[in-house]
Formats: sequence, C-alpha cells, structure tokens
Amino acid sequence: MPTGVALRDAREQLFAAAERVLLRDGPNALTSRAVTDEAGCAKGVLHRHFADFDAFLADLVHDSVARLDARTAVLLATAGTGTVADNLTAALVDVFDAVAVAMVGLITFRDELRARLRRTWPTGVPLLTEAMAMVRAYLAAERDRLPDGADVDTLALTVVGTAHLLFADRERAPDSEAVRAVVAAIVG
Repeated sequence: MPTGVALRDAREQLFAAAERVLLRDGPNALTSRAVTDEAGCAKGVLHRHFADFDAFLADLVHDSVARLDARTAVLLATAGTGTVADNLTAALVDVFDAVAVAMVGLITFRDELRARLRRTWPTGVPLLTEAMAMVRAYLAAERDRLPDGADVDTLALTVVGTAHLLFADRERAPDSEAVRAVVAAIVG
C-alpha cells in the first residue's frame, strides 16, 4: 500500500518546499523533516535523492546560483541602453529577492553547508560572490559610461555589498528608488 503521493520532480518540489520553509520560518527551522512535511512526502524521499541534508542544502544553493546565469544575460543585454544605475537597480532588485536574502542567512548559519560550498566557492558567500561577478561583467561592458579611472572590481564589490545590506532585513525589502539612489551614488 503506498504511503505517500508520488512526486513528479522530487528535487524541484523539495527545493520549493525548502524555500517556503526558509522564507516562512528562517534558517533555524530548516530541517529535513520540515522540508519533507512541507513537500508532503516521506523523509526517505529526500534521502533517496541526496546523500544527506547538507548535500541537499548545497544543491539548493547551487540551484539558486544557477538562476543567476539568466539574470546575468538579461543585465548584459541592457549594456549601452538606459542608465547604468537603472539597469543595475533592476538587476539587484531581481537578484536580492526574499529567497536569496534568506539563503545568504542559511549559508552563514550552517557550518557544514559552508564547508561543502567551499569546494566550489573557496572564498565569499556563493550568492553574493556570483552577484558580484554579474555586476563586474556588466560594469566592464559599460566601462565607457563610467567615470574615467573607475575600478570595476571595487565598484562591483561596493554595489553588491551595499545592496546586500539594504536587502538584509527579511521583514521589509527597500523600495527600488532607495536602491537606485545608492547605486547611482556608487557608480557616479
């Protein structure tokens, strides 16, 4: 007799469930039991697809980072159009959604997860590191529209670090005008 409902794409359903738990209850509440309860499946489903819970979390982070590739392509396509500040603001508002902000907290919270992620990202926090690479690539494409002598690496680090601070409050994200004002001040 079946004990649960068949999952069509177990990985994606488990990832979506983990994101819901993370957003609703925070990183402390993210356990394998909370994820499988949220997904409506047996705990064994998670362990059938992942070696352990930290492997699941590492894949969750990798999946989230992979979504930045599409965002990077969209941002790079805006190079030479609009304003640099407007283009960066739109990208940052998109990148620093509630899930990404909560994921940064999760990475900070779990030592074993950070250790696993160091295999791919030896320094930095994965989502922030990849966001910085995205901004750096965009600013390099916009070099002609930046002030003379602008250091793209420093600007990217400053833009992403500042944006993360603006978005770090899980209860309330800043409005896009506040983000734009800070980005405009940084990129000149």
